[in-house]
Amino acid sequence: MTDSTLFHSGFIAIVGRPNVGKSTLLNHLIGQKISITSRKAQTTRHRITGILTEEHAQFVFVDTPGFQTQHLNTLNKGLNKVVTSSLRDVNVVLFVIEARHFDDRDRLVMNLLPKNAPVLLVINKVDSMEDKGELLPFMQDISKEREFTAIVPVSAKHDKQLDTLLDAIRPFLPEGEKIYPEDEVTDRNERFLAAEIVREKVFRFTGEELPYSVSVVIEQFKIEGKLRRIHAAILVDKDAHKAMLIGKNGEKLKEIATQARLDMEKLFDGKVFLEVWIKVRSGWADSAQMLKSLGYE
Repeated sequence: MTDSTLFHSGFIAIVGRPNVGKSTLLNHLIGQKISITSRKAQTTRHRITGILTEEHAQFVFVDTPGFQTQHLNTLNKGLNKVVTSSLRDVNVVLFVIEARHFDDRDRLVMNLLPKNAPVLLVINKVDSMEDKGELLPFMQDISKEREFTAIVPVSAKHDKQLDTLLDAIRPFLPEGEKIYPEDEVTDRNERFLAAEIVREKVFRFTGEELPYSVSVVIEQFKIEGKLRRIHAAILVDKDAHKAMLIGKNGEKLKEIATQARLDMEKLFDGKVFLEVWIKVRSGWADSAQMLKSLGYE
């Protein structure tokens, strides 16, 4: 068991198929939004680190892209590599599934999980269960799939059972110094976070209309006192996608930019001047060179 008089710190990977709520879980565990969320599958494309520091422990959570089993273009193949590489050298794995839903996509991810690290099964979205009596039989069925160190039902969106989840993780954090300064909540810089916020708003305001092949590049990021001047370019695959994003009389793009700016001001704790425009870059999601230039290693 963990000796509370000593300091403990370690890495915790958050893995699962798309749309089980991994990014929402990360954001609520650390109490700040650093990983973007949307209903569109495969929203997270990078390894995002979230840091929670307590008096005697530091939890370094690693949010990963949802493991993709369909549409394996160059981008998605690269994202799957991010998932598998993130499982190396972690102290704990959180395998996140959705309440009442477990299928071959979940099994595919489960089969990637390391044998030499504690694996905690996190059943998310339990608030969506009308009959809570279904939870125990569901937990019993899943426990037959493999041996889990613990099974913790949570509702990340509503902050339910997250303290219980932290209590389940804490004993597996090795003794050691803080990995990051205690006032840090992520290892990502503001430029990266700004691009992610714009991309989230693109997905939020276009729904299923716009294909997955959208990215955002921050072409200028200047800090002038408490003001940040940010120029962001949204990359799309076709001219038709550009029209979707602009909307009638430019209203949709204006709304995307406004909501992104408001989120940035909240996160960066200061005023933001944001300019957003759209560029057509056909086939970028299948171009290894283009993906590398966008930071998809």
